[in-house]
Amino acid sequence: MEPYVIDPEVEKKEILRRYSGLLRAAHRSKSTQDKRRIRKAFDVSLEAHKDMRRKSGEPYIYHPIAVARICAEEIGLDTTSIVCALLHDTVEDTYITLEDIGNLFGSKERMIIDGLTKISGVFDQSSSNQAENFRKMLLTLSDDVRVILIKIADRLHNMRTLDHMKREKQLKIASETLFMYAPLAHRLGLYNIKTELEDLALKYTEPEQYQEITDRLEKTKAVRTRFINKFIVPLQKALEGEQFKFEIKGRTKSIYSIWNKMYKKKVRFEDIYDVFAIRIIIETPVEKEKADAWKVYSIVTDFYQPNPDRLRDWISIPKGTGYESLHTTVMSPTGKWVEVQIRSKRMDDIAEKGFAAHWKYKSTNEAAENNLDEWLAQIRDVLESNDDDALSFIDDFKLNLFSEEIYIFTPNGDLKTLPKGSTALDFAFRIHSQVGSQCIGAKVNHRLVPLSYELKSGDQVEIILSKKQTPKTDWLNFVVTASAKQKIKQALKEERRQIASEGKDILRRKFNSLNVSFLSVNITELERHFNLDSATELYYQIAKGRIDLKKLKGFSVENGRISFDKAVVPVKEEAPIKQISTAPGKSETLLIGDENQKMDFTLARCCNPIPGDDVFGFVTVNGEIKIHRINCPNATQLLSNYAYRVIKARWAGKEMLQFEVGVHFTGIDDVGLVHKITNIISADMNVNMKAISFESNDGIFEGQVRVLVLDTAHLNTLMDKLRNVNGVLTVERSESTENS
Repeated sequence: MEPYVIDPEVEKKEILRRYSGLLRAAHRSKSTQDKRRIRKAFDVSLEAHKDMRRKSGEPYIYHPIAVARICAEEIGLDTTSIVCALLHDTVEDTYITLEDIGNLFGSKERMIIDGLTKISGVFDQSSSNQAENFRKMLLTLSDDVRVILIKIADRLHNMRTLDHMKREKQLKIASETLFMYAPLAHRLGLYNIKTELEDLALKYTEPEQYQEITDRLEKTKAVRTRFINKFIVPLQKALEGEQFKFEIKGRTKSIYSIWNKMYKKKVRFEDIYDVFAIRIIIETPVEKEKADAWKVYSIVTDFYQPNPDRLRDWISIPKGTGYESLHTTVMSPTGKWVEVQIRSKRMDDIAEKGFAAHWKYKSTNEAAENNLDEWLAQIRDVLESNDDDALSFIDDFKLNLFSEEIYIFTPNGDLKTLPKGSTALDFAFRIHSQVGSQCIGAKVNHRLVPLSYELKSGDQVEIILSKKQTPKTDWLNFVVTASAKQKIKQALKEERRQIASEGKDILRRKFNSLNVSFLSVNITELERHFNLDSATELYYQIAKGRIDLKKLKGFSVENGRISFDKAVVPVKEEAPIKQISTAPGKSETLLIGDENQKMDFTLARCCNPIPGDDVFGFVTVNGEIKIHRINCPNATQLLSNYAYRVIKARWAGKEMLQFEVGVHFTGIDDVGLVHKITNIISADMNVNMKAISFESNDGIFEGQVRVLVLDTAHLNTLMDKLRNVNGVLTVERSESTENS
């Protein structure tokens, strides 16, 4: 990459050019007053950041201008949001204070900048608790959603300019983006931004696969364009004949979605039938939208046979995000399935701009508005009641961000929206926390079902209650919604606290009988003796009878202090550092940390890294170093939530060591095929096999082999040779299902 050359005159012109571009993009800021406020924010930000530069060497002001433009152009936010986007880093990074913001711009701007400053730690590389920062970010969501929308715009620009960061920072930021920002953008209806965030994250976490898919899409672009043009010709004529004002677009599936299917679901690029979709956007009055959309559907299906299982009506019942559209999948004359999306111009605006577009159409889109309001209320409810650790909260919350939705009816016919996979117990807690807590069962479509029954769209549910019922620990296995989990945990915690209170009284009486003072030093001594983490846990175990104070042994009491004979104190066993060497000098194959030190390590079983793989080290709670592949199934969560425990690691050379790895293949069963495969592995490649298994079913075979290889290059050569065997269809490196 060319070094950045500083030229003040050129930079000054470029800053003004970018500012002019921002004003052109600010479609909602028409008045002179709006433009004055934006100019004032620009001047304040320009002055405050005048001596600052980005990692690329460019003036820092480029960044807030870009974030403000994303807010205006790609999200469609108002003047207040553009002002705050221009100022979003000033309080964090410059001499400007919140008081200055309040005095210069107003209380609303001060509140939004305050929210943005509080969550700035999410992007802070030195932060040791990403989960807590994410939680802070969500707290601001319940105050003013614009805080999160500006933060998403900030993250999008950072992802677009990530090239100048070090590799380890790129991985952390990309993982964080996949972990929280993309799901949040999805839930707020910012589908284009969600897609771009996912694609950019993939560019840094899986660069080779990203490039491969990009190249294949580029090579097939001309063929796709010809196909789309031919497909839409009869539709255009028919729509014009019906006097519709319309636009037809072809939309290619995102690189991330294609990668998901290719590498996670083991589908070949050629077999992904929905690589692109056709979108028909009609201009029609709000009162005629639904009828006209179905009229267009009728025209489409006059020409192309629809797949009845692939019809999605999000016009009658919009998604919780407010998304409205009619989707159908039809068969083209060439035998390809094509997804067709039908929507009005208003619906398309909402699909493109998400939550922000609801302000524009508020009076015409009350159902979608209510859905979003209900979701924000649920977040507020979960946040206010949550006293659990932040990571647990984020994991629960994140489950619901990407979930598809189902629609459930109450006995009175009221409609409730729940994430797909929700159970009768989730529904009970959605009605009210007390209804959930006293739920003993449910009737679904007038049939009695257990609490764990998984609901389906269209079910009518009646909850059966008992005043004697209280939440149970196993209920956590029956629910999928974050709000239900939180309410159950809260109830269990309160019950545990009450039981612990009884245990505390029992211990107090025991101490009195032994002339031991009820002081924290004595409580700590007992915790140490029984190897417990907290006083509450100690009291709870005593109350439940798991610790029998009558059988206390090996202690002495002096001046009100109790002490135990060290010989009888139970000690937690430290997990031994496992040796994985297959030859002397194992630790020399990997260099760990910034100083490239040689340390003991263990290879994580969840991804089985081998030399040549892109890897990182992770320090476990035991102080052990585990080595994971960058594309390990657990990597996104580890890099995002525990960045402070992640250390650099790289293979240091090609030692002649062998590492075990699994290879999975499928093909068409044929005489001698097994012999050909084993011959390539053992004879041609000189690879030792640890285990091999084949299974044949109706002419198709599946095979699994565990082999010893030297490094990634050795493994890839072996897999390429296997792919060239006649009859073999797929060859993939298999992931272990064991937890690390």
